[in-house]
Amino acid sequence: MAESTVKVDEAAPLLQPGGNCWRIEEAGRFAFIVDAADYFAVARAAMLQARRHLLLIGWDFDARIPLGDKGGEGPEKLGDFFLWLARRTPALEIRLLRWDTGAFKAMFRGSTLLTVLRWKAHPRITLKLDGAHPVAGSHHQKIIVIDDCLAFCGGIDITSERWDRRSHADDEPARRRPNGKPYDPWHDATSGFDGAAARAMGDLARERWLAATGQRLPPVVERGDCWPMELKPTFEKVRLGIARTRPEMKDVEPIHEIEQAYLDLIARARQLIYAESQYFASRKIARAIAQRLLEEDGPEIVIVNPVTAEGWLEPLAMDSARARLVQALRRLDRHGRFRLYHPRTAGGTPIYVHAKVVIVDDGWLRVGSSNFNNRSLRLDTECDVVLAADEPGNDRIRETIAALRNDLIAEHLGVEPKEIAAGLREKRSLIATIEALRGPGRTLVPYELPELNAAEEWLADNEILDPEGPDQIFESLNNRGLFSGWHLPWRHRRRAAGRRSADSLRGE
Repeated sequence: MAESTVKVDEAAPLLQPGGNCWRIEEAGRFAFIVDAADYFAVARAAMLQARRHLLLIGWDFDARIPLGDKGGEGPEKLGDFFLWLARRTPALEIRLLRWDTGAFKAMFRGSTLLTVLRWKAHPRITLKLDGAHPVAGSHHQKIIVIDDCLAFCGGIDITSERWDRRSHADDEPARRRPNGKPYDPWHDATSGFDGAAARAMGDLARERWLAATGQRLPPVVERGDCWPMELKPTFEKVRLGIARTRPEMKDVEPIHEIEQAYLDLIARARQLIYAESQYFASRKIARAIAQRLLEEDGPEIVIVNPVTAEGWLEPLAMDSARARLVQALRRLDRHGRFRLYHPRTAGGTPIYVHAKVVIVDDGWLRVGSSNFNNRSLRLDTECDVVLAADEPGNDRIRETIAALRNDLIAEHLGVEPKEIAAGLREKRSLIATIEALRGPGRTLVPYELPELNAAEEWLADNEILDPEGPDQIFESLNNRGLFSGWHLPWRHRRRAAGRRSADSLRGE
């Protein structure tokens, strides 16, 4: 394949409703929130102001966890807090929707079953399970909507083993499970916003409730200002895009807005793509990155991942696929513009990256629930929000987007954001800046390719545990694969070499 130059209509704005987003709405205030210590505290403060309707849509909720702010009004633990909130506010309806498959195991966590029974006994607290997804799929959105006047959307689940401070201290005493056992540091991100964008998120949450329960909820008519004083806006008066993934099912039209948004963001980058993701396993995203690496003057691409995925199935699927994709990208990266790093604490403990953030140049910020894997693009339900500086009225946000990127990188390197900004000015390269600031203690560690055994390579190459949509779960392995659709030079050379070897064996 000849050198690829990605063609983008730069005169057109990035966000295109019906293509890479669902709706574009204005938010009077928008806050980018890093790590759950801050998120739990501001979400609690916001929920205290709910008067009519509190709707939580999530992958998981753990009634046993503390929301922080022990000196605040009401109980500290989530389960008790909801019961107290409903009793305190007679007109308030509290509804929770969570993924059904994961709920069965969760019911037997400590006192969870007892709390759920107490919730069910209350006439204005409703817990429902979301089974409106394909086989092997999941409901993965993480949304809170309060009275249609404030919404939270991002990657943080209100559950156990998510809470951490941005310091990610090795000896953090509050980073413990409900049973008192400590867990490793955790990095995450979400967003909060108000205005028409929050009302749109209310519409999306009610659509999901309808799909999962068959019950149609009315919008909130009486809206006030429920923005918590504890939450400082990052931006004011901005236009916000909302993008979704909805998998294909019987009588359900699939939605792939998030997939298209990723591809469009990668294509539009001119200097830099910075991303944080729990996984790097999507062949479509890797292929889009590969096309940019082939360009003589393409962007630098820096991705921050955890050292390994959680669980027992995830490492087999996601880590193996990551190894194969990174290996392929490194073959193409003759200009040295691609890096994948892991963060670690001052004591050397890996920090688990659960954040789902993409920042392109200084013009686009995306935060949500979707990862760089096939499930997020085709199989699970997801929701992301996108801030674009090329939207009318948003041109003033570029400096702040750049500052957010520098702040995230500085957090991982244990330095001040001004050091990142200075490095970028001097070196005109994020990779060179990171390499100059990396050191012992709190830092970013380069990804090292593992040696995969034959079984791991087979699982990765055939996307056994990370299918690209419901249909592929049952598709013949001959018609699928991690590198399906890649039309790149190294693959042509490999195929040609294979054909020549086969010809020589046949004596041709």
